[in-house]
Amino acid sequence: MSLEVVKLEDRNNSLLNRREIKAILKNAAGKVKRVEAAATLAKQLDIESKTVIPIKMSCGYGTTDVHATFYIYGSEEAKKQLPRYRLLRNMPKADRKKLIDEEKAARLKAKQASASESKSGTKRGRK
Repeated sequence: MSLEVVKLEDRNNSLLNRREIKAILKNAAGKVKRVEAAATLAKQLDIESKTVIPIKMSCGYGTTDVHATFYIYGSEEAKKQLPRYRLLRNMPKADRKKLIDEEKAARLKAKQASASESKSGTKRGRK
């Protein structure tokens, strides 16, 4: 599927080290996913698709155009200022699930380790 991307606004936010682009995706309502839209914009701008983060994608009632806002970061360090859920949205489902499961396992392991430390410590009894 070929998307037509019309840029409305392109501004450089030097304070947050990012480029902010507002665009319209023609005839894409209900047909395009966030990752696909980011890849299309990256291809049009000749940049790496990992640096493009779709922030907002919405379409109005009765229209087939999608109004979108994208942030383009120059480095991985600059992307870390975004909330975690924004970064997780752009990952494939399998990778996202794997990452979340690994984090849950690490938290459970840490919780079990702290629980076993508290049990093996000195116990206070009543006199």
